[in-house]
Amino acid sequence: MKRHLTLMIALLLVLALFAGCAKPAAPVEEAAEPEKPAATPAAQPAEEPEEEEDEEDYTTGDASLDDPRNADGIGETELLVVSFGTSFNDSRRLTIGAIEAALEEAFPDVDVRRGFTSQIIIDHVLSRDGEVIDNVGEALDRAVDNGVKTLIVQPTHLMNGFEYTDLVDELAQYADAFDNIAIGAPLLTTDEDFAAVAKAIVDATAEYDDGTTAIVFMGHGTEADSNGVYAKMQTVLDEMGADNYFIGTVEAEPSLEDVIAAVGEGEYTRVVMEPLMVVAGDHANNDMAGDDADSWKSAFEAEGYEVVPVLRGLGEIEAIRALYVEHAQAAIDSIGK
Repeated sequence: MKRHLTLMIALLLVLALFAGCAKPAAPVEEAAEPEKPAATPAAQPAEEPEEEEDEEDYTTGDASLDDPRNADGIGETELLVVSFGTSFNDSRRLTIGAIEAALEEAFPDVDVRRGFTSQIIIDHVLSRDGEVIDNVGEALDRAVDNGVKTLIVQPTHLMNGFEYTDLVDELAQYADAFDNIAIGAPLLTTDEDFAAVAKAIVDATAEYDDGTTAIVFMGHGTEADSNGVYAKMQTVLDEMGADNYFIGTVEAEPSLEDVIAAVGEGEYTRVVMEPLMVVAGDHANNDMAGDDADSWKSAFEAEGYEVVPVLRGLGEIEAIRALYVEHAQAAIDSIGK
């Protein structure tokens, strides 16, 4: 009997020992559990691009209709058109492409090339559409390899801000690579430029000017001192009698709230809005014309206005393209002086 009791006690001790050993196993399982979620994130990067494409609520157009203008040429004079860029294929063709085409027509003996400053846009267009667009460094290296002697650079930038300064600095690194380098001015540089652009946007929107419509132009905005171009453009419009035209910015001043307040001082029932940007890209399609509650369209609708977004970049306006041609001509004329 004692033997049986001893055996039972020993068995209980063994079972207790196993039970005690089993408890540390739980943390091991808990530590191992994160391995399951780890497998999920590992698969996500491959799926994310597809989800981005599926979530796009706009039609970018056919990339094959665009001309990236990065073919190798044989001319000794090149006109490099530098833009921030856009992944909206139709807008890129109708704005940046149209400006490049206008420059080609104006200077038939010069090879016109393209360079974008936004690597994010370049990479997105390449991954989505398979279209190769040079960044500025690649475009400059291509010009060197092509034996270009005289390089004229015409930016499509709106103002002399951070991006324009960065471009000038990058060009300085190639000072010894060409016999001559000349760079054209941004769109809004001289008083004459402001007057020409003001007239161009008023003429382009004349069909909406019915006395009860406020016409709002949305610029990007910048922390640079050059942000003052927006206030200056408002002054120019006011002085020419276009007092139903309002200028605002997405990321600086005048803000959306400033514009809503200014429009509210008039007796307007409708608001027509366009981008004060070369292209009608992400800001125009989403920040301006999107259906989200924080878009300009939604904000004005919340104030009771009928809102008509017009997705047209400045590059679609012939008078704007002509101004870029003038600036490029001035750059060409400066060579040798």
